[in-house]
Amino acid sequence: MSYRSVFREGLFDGQTILITGGGSGIGRCTAHELAALGAKVVITGRTQEKLDAVVAEIAEDGGSAASISFDIRDEEAVRASIAKVIEEHGPIHGLFNNAGGQFPSPLANMSQKGFATVVNNNLTGGFTVAREVYNQCMKKHGGAIVNMSCDMWGGFPFMAHTGAARAGMVNLTQSMAVEWSASGVRVNAVTPGCIASSGMDTYEDPTMKAMIPELKKNIPLHRMGNEAEVSGAVVFLLSPAAAYITGAWINIDGASSCNTKMIPLAAHDRSQPFGGFHREVKPTIQT
Repeated sequence: MSYRSVFREGLFDGQTILITGGGSGIGRCTAHELAALGAKVVITGRTQEKLDAVVAEIAEDGGSAASISFDIRDEEAVRASIAKVIEEHGPIHGLFNNAGGQFPSPLANMSQKGFATVVNNNLTGGFTVAREVYNQCMKKHGGAIVNMSCDMWGGFPFMAHTGAARAGMVNLTQSMAVEWSASGVRVNAVTPGCIASSGMDTYEDPTMKAMIPELKKNIPLHRMGNEAEVSGAVVFLLSPAAAYITGAWINIDGASSCNTKMIPLAAHDRSQPFGGFHREVKPTIQT
């Protein structure tokens, strides 16, 4: 069995796509889809063992992948790692700025260090990676960048640090799109809502674990999304079909960002997920 992408075979033949945070979750899924479409994917992360496992999966499925381990918060490591990727794999045609991380906490209990750590993970690190990819490669060759944000519209209680960072990423995306347009670089973002990814299992807080199964009640499609439904949007934005789309974002949230909570939502099972990822790892927590 292989990835069941809706996009045509060979769409990314001859292209090198860099994916940060490619060792698990949405990054892993997107790496599989792009590799299935002919791309040479280079995945990054902080844990080499996780990266090695994904590279092995892709090779087993007949795709082409490589990895490099570094921390996106370390400016010098980012600069050196991007240079190494270009040296070993040639020009970077696409970047999925996916890496990040956060933890649940009320604002009153959040330290400045904790707040800054999440902002560095979800905003500053992504800026640094994009800047280096642009300066070292895309300024000359052009390309496409997709930044990861989230459904932070209207605030993000108990995740205010990541809400602030992800909101900043949308604005940063718009600025990049304007400043880098003359170099033939398109920059867009995806803003996923509740996605049933393995990352949900990292939350140890009992209140958060109890809250997760209840989230779909406020989603008009009355279910969570899956990794393949995010990957499909990322692949589209990296593809030639999005040649006139830049400075934009795609909500992947089942219309949760449109729900004012003023009208009660009826329970239903009319929305069926897209099951494209043949190696999907679902969270153990009930969603």
